[in-house]
Amino acid sequence: MANAKLVLVRHGLSVYNDQNRFTGWKDVDLNQQGRDEAKQAVNLLMNYKFDTAFTSDLIRAKNTLSIILEGINQKDIPIIENMALNERDYGDLIGQNKAEAAEKFGKEQVQIWRRSFDTPPPGGESLKDTADRVIPYLKNEIMPLVSSGKNVLVSAHGNSIRAIVMDLQNYSPEQILRTEIGWCEPWVFEFENDMVVNLDIMSRPENESMSRLPD
Repeated sequence: MANAKLVLVRHGLSVYNDQNRFTGWKDVDLNQQGRDEAKQAVNLLMNYKFDTAFTSDLIRAKNTLSIILEGINQKDIPIIENMALNERDYGDLIGQNKAEAAEKFGKEQVQIWRRSFDTPPPGGESLKDTADRVIPYLKNEIMPLVSSGKNVLVSAHGNSIRAIVMDLQNYSPEQILRTEIGWCEPWVFEFENDMVVNLDIMSRPENESMSRLPD
């Protein structure tokens, strides 16, 4: 039996991403570039057969998943949506671009909120808070399927995927803060006996997607 695979895909560029705005739990859709990025991911995943897919309950992740599954002719597999996979909640920063936020809260403070592990913005989550809700969902809902030999596709967000990567790779807070997740660039984890035996990060043809824009 082939080793089971867990494939993580960050959604394509959204309207707020394009405007360099903090998005968080704001339910904004993909823009045209984001839809094109999802179509590029189709070519990367064409030879994969999935048993189940997971996504957040935010439209940009759901539509990325829909484009991919339709493109690889697997739109009829079970799809599970859960807010546990949502992006980090940026609280009072949501909707503001970095310049607006820096003017309102101070540049140094905004940088602390964006790049620290456990300091949340007002009304929002830190990356640690995000990991505290994502990782139990990973362990309780997703990994049992992988352990049983299923291939699983997850369409989610920069920081929720970071949390999963942190757990699977045993990264420190410092390591995960330096880890960038590209738009629609699949992270393919291969498992054998519940252990990661290989990680393949698949770059899209137009690889300008490695962006530090907030999600």
